Amino acid sequence: MAPTSAAGSAYLSALTQEIQKKLQRAIVSQDQRLNLLQELFADIALEVDIRARDIILSKDEGVISPVEDDIETENRLCFYDVLADHYVKVPENGKPILDLIVQLWSQSFASHIFSLLFHKWLFEVEIEHTEVRLRYSSALVEGASNVFWIDIQTNTRSFFSLFYYLLEDVALVPKRLSKIPVQAQRDLYLLLSRFIFFYNLDDRLETFLNCYPVFPNAFLVGGPADFFVIELTDQVQKLKVEPVLLHYFSQMRVLQGFELRMTTSTRLKACLYSFTSPGGPMYPTRAVRHAAWEALDFLFPVGRYPRHLISMFFRLLYPWYWPSSCWNFMLECVAAIFYSLLRYVFSGWEKLRRPKTT
Repeated sequence: MAPTSAAGSAYLSALTQEIQKKLQRAIVSQDQRLNLLQELFADIALEVDIRARDIILSKDEGVISPVEDDIETENRLCFYDVLADHYVKVPENGKPILDLIVQLWSQSFASHIFSLLFHKWLFEVEIEHTEVRLRYSSALVEGASNVFWIDIQTNTRSFFSLFYYLLEDVALVPKRLSKIPVQAQRDLYLLLSRFIFFYNLDDRLETFLNCYPVFPNAFLVGGPADFFVIELTDQVQKLKVEPVLLHYFSQMRVLQGFELRMTTSTRLKACLYSFTSPGGPMYPTRAVRHAAWEALDFLFPVGRYPRHLISMFFRLLYPWYWPSSCWNFMLECVAAIFYSLLRYVFSGWEKLRRPKTT
């Protein structure tokens, strides 16, 4: 990594001392432990303000730091980004923090903080003991899953840089991936499978599946595509945020043409179909139902019309849905007629404006 300026290093060292103090307070104060860890997590997840950026990004002449490259690509820099780079460059500064986190290992937000501050350190600094690597890698997967779910619940991409690093610089780089135990590698791939659509990295899906590790139960489940779709369907069925669900359904179009086992294909079809009906257990909104129908019809065009007829038949069994269905149907008909008239008027206008040829 490129060297940072003295002012930037001093600033990061001061931040490290503040983190260390808060962790020490959390160890001593049992009553305030959860609040202190939650506050610390929120602090390191904050975006760096302009004044702090000027200090952190100050560099020697002719030197461009990796952090600045991240700003140019994502236009967002959080404190955990610069601290994660700092603890790779100066591991001795991160060791006291790591020791304190280990003492708080079983507490809420401890794994969150570890995954943000030490996700690069785990793969770029040599760790001698296998048991230590297993413990750290398990905490990384658990913490990363928790922070990605925070993004899901708020429909934000605050932890995109963490996900991008785990995907692009770990999962797709065998040399780095081999630094954690095999079971942790599999858990990491399953984790990335659940969130790759959310972070709009579906263009990396083919490469990602080509690097998928071998699972012991692969002969029962299938290939990488089957594992991916299974994790994806499990993820979708847990989602409750409407914009996120709509986003997942739109991204699912890339699954067209995947060679899946019959059981996996049926699982995906059942997952989508469960969102097409109003009421329990999903209680999807109208927008979600229509998005699920579109994804289902696009991925499984065979049997499209029988599915809709069966769905309409079951809708007739619930009279309390008739008024809203009729009203929406009328609105769609009026809108279709209106837009047809507009197209007809504009096409006629274009013909009148078109010069006659002699």
